[in-house]
Amino acid sequence: MLSSKFHLYRTSRNPFSLFNSYSSSFFTTLIHQLQLNHPSLLNNITMTDLSDYKIIKEGEAEILMHAKNEVFYNKAQVNNRDISIAVLRAFISKRKEEHEALLSKRRKGAHRAPENNSSESVTEEEVPQKTVPEDHKSNGEHKVEEEISPEEGEPFSTTEGSVKTTDESNATEEQLNPAEVKVKRELKPARVLEALSASGLRALRYAREVEGIGQVVALDNDSASVEACRRNIKFNGSVAVSKVESHLADARVYMLTHPNEFDMVDLDPYGSPSVFLDSAVQSVVDGGMLMCTATDMAVLCGGNGEVCYSKYGSYPLRGKYCHEMALRILLASIESHANRYKRYIVPVLSVQMDFYVRVFVRIYTSASAMKNTPLKLSYVYQCTGCDSFHLQPIGRSISKNTSVRYLPGYGPVVPQECTDCGKKFNMGGPIWSAPIHDQEWVASMLADVKSMKARYPAYERISAVLTTISEELPDVPLFLSLHNLCATLKCTSPSAIMFRSAVINAGYRISGTHVNPLGLKSDAPMDVIWDIMRCWVKTHPVKAQTEDLPGSVILAKEPVLQANFTRAVASLSKAQAKKVARFLPNPERHWGPKLRAGRTITSKHVSLLGEAAVNGVLNREDNEEPKNKKPKTDDNVTS
Repeated sequence: MLSSKFHLYRTSRNPFSLFNSYSSSFFTTLIHQLQLNHPSLLNNITMTDLSDYKIIKEGEAEILMHAKNEVFYNKAQVNNRDISIAVLRAFISKRKEEHEALLSKRRKGAHRAPENNSSESVTEEEVPQKTVPEDHKSNGEHKVEEEISPEEGEPFSTTEGSVKTTDESNATEEQLNPAEVKVKRELKPARVLEALSASGLRALRYAREVEGIGQVVALDNDSASVEACRRNIKFNGSVAVSKVESHLADARVYMLTHPNEFDMVDLDPYGSPSVFLDSAVQSVVDGGMLMCTATDMAVLCGGNGEVCYSKYGSYPLRGKYCHEMALRILLASIESHANRYKRYIVPVLSVQMDFYVRVFVRIYTSASAMKNTPLKLSYVYQCTGCDSFHLQPIGRSISKNTSVRYLPGYGPVVPQECTDCGKKFNMGGPIWSAPIHDQEWVASMLADVKSMKARYPAYERISAVLTTISEELPDVPLFLSLHNLCATLKCTSPSAIMFRSAVINAGYRISGTHVNPLGLKSDAPMDVIWDIMRCWVKTHPVKAQTEDLPGSVILAKEPVLQANFTRAVASLSKAQAKKVARFLPNPERHWGPKLRAGRTITSKHVSLLGEAAVNGVLNREDNEEPKNKKPKTDDNVTS
């Protein structure tokens, strides 16, 4: 009987799930045999502490998690991991398309070259090319033969890491042997770096669920986390063992010593990512992807403006749009770090979800394109009396023929006092004022998620977020709150459909935002917005107010625009018309940030973990306490 159950253990895909089915005597004998014959499988888990572990399954990955909070894990981050997998799948597909387009472009050039240059030869042909070893590390300088725009696709390191000359890239198939053609045409599997891995769950999901990934490197500077990650790698079988490797290292040092090496770098720290950004932008290959999370929302949303400025180089404002502003501050900070190395970013997706912000950007190298950065950054002026805000671009450009001249931005865009209510302005920023999403990518990811819904544990949530993002106005920074506008005027609120219709009928665009269900993005200037509200108040009068209030000052002016509240066809988005859920409630209580790994769980953490979880840990500690306490003896008693 013992041998048959031992065989079942060895052949089971998840042998630890069999523990609860056996008696304690068999369990002890089984562990003894495993320690004798397969000590590496248990990876230092002893008979006395197996009861402290539980198996957590997410997607296709399973991990062993200790109940004592030794290694950080947050169930709420399933949304983060799912949407990262969706982006990574889209990136792998886009990377392949760009590589094929680059090869096609070179083949066309190869066919044209003999016709145009039949009597000429390239002098570079005489220069011998040296073979670069596979483990060659770049020194940070990235040179390519021809500059390719992001739309055409950036070159990837598809061969042995060396840069090919014009003759090599234009060589025809007849001039190369089949082996050389295969090497030149083959796109190497993507390499992924998870800089702060903790339990390794994210790295394991990447390796097991995303096709086209060759290697995932998981780092952590905590020995307990690295030990747990290695244990989980073995626990997930041969696929994980062959693709995922875990290292005990400082992520900053590791990324600095591995420049231009990873196709995708994932930063998901506990708190601010600011200290990792400088090394992260150097570690990504040209055209690669950087995924970055920031959970210090109190800092980014204006709770501690001076701290935000010291970490990210921007000053936040406490408006209703503060969460979107947090996204744009993070993007501006990443762009600033990238510019120091002649690089720039192209945002693919930027998400505010739950208690954090998450951005996905591609990083390119181009000294000329980097000059456009001041055109993508702006300062924000927020009125202290009403909801009016205005953006001040840092720079501008003048184009003449084929030349472009870069100049400082015109300013100021606002006077000392608000023209709407007469109050002063607060100034914040600089923030990223260019688009924060690539709608083509968003549409591709949304279609992929819907076609593979069974493979996304948080399908409902991420599909709702992507649907809302797909309907956002891409070129409108920040947003207004209809309820705040009405609070300023102290009037009843029109329905969102009526307000949207009035904006559309006035000749402007308007959409919702994924950040706030009550937020409205519009390219209409603030004087048009207030004129619409003045027209609304004329048919829905308000009570008499003191003359110095911002609402009274605004309503004292006659509207220049006569608003038309007739329902417009585009007043409802496609998702709203189809009644698609866009803002979902949390799936369970205590869905939010969790305690940092290593901290002792006490009764004060009930709001974070829940009463049942806290009581379970405290009861376990109470049961273990007598074993750990040294018994009192007469010698230990002092007078």
